[in-house]
Amino acid sequence: MKSALSDFIYEKKGIYGILHIIILLLSLFLIISISIDTFQNQPFLTQGSYLKIQLWICTFFIFDFILEFLLSHRKLHYLRTHFIFLIISIPYINIFDYCDVTFSPEIRYFLRFIPLIRGGYALTIVVGWLSYNKISSLFASYLTMLLATVYFSSLIFFVLEHKVNPLVTDYGEALWWAFMDVTTVGSNIYAVTVTGKVLSILLAALGMMMFPIFTVYVTNLVQRANSEKKRLPQEDASMGSSPEEHKS
Repeated sequence: MKSALSDFIYEKKGIYGILHIIILLLSLFLIISISIDTFQNQPFLTQGSYLKIQLWICTFFIFDFILEFLLSHRKLHYLRTHFIFLIISIPYINIFDYCDVTFSPEIRYFLRFIPLIRGGYALTIVVGWLSYNKISSLFASYLTMLLATVYFSSLIFFVLEHKVNPLVTDYGEALWWAFMDVTTVGSNIYAVTVTGKVLSILLAALGMMMFPIFTVYVTNLVQRANSEKKRLPQEDASMGSSPEEHKS
């Protein structure tokens, strides 16, 4: 009975791993699509093929939520902690188009980022697998999410600002703005639109919260290295001492 339970748990973890990797790959596909749209100004939102692709990807995200819910032993707890993943997996753009609900191009552009939150969660899990301990896993997850936030913010900033802000002539300027803003150093580029100003505040706040984590991580590495250096000479001395010395 115990062996069967262990095999079942192991099988579930294997299923979860495969699902997270598929979600990550599908999210990367959406990121590439959004990036192409941003860089080349191609109207993917008006093309039926892109909307169908996003619909199928969001459908898989919903399927993943239902499957993990069915496999969960604590279903009520799973709903409380993962219900947000169901909300962000809904293909809002397809639903709004079907209901003939229209929004501005900027809002429709923002709606494309909602399913990527699900991919961000999968990304942190996959990155955690590649780390050798919990501290490194936590740091790698934070760093990955920080870089992803900077990239998405630069895309949004470029879309909103390059038409009205003379300082944003290409995407490189928006990326420079995002990196300088998250480091709280600042740059010569300032936001003109309301959304751009909000992003400036959010990135600066995120930088102030994230960089202390980097400091703590480096401090932990230094302390562990020093402890290792102190431990090795003691072990060598203990190994080199004679049995009589140990008895005395």
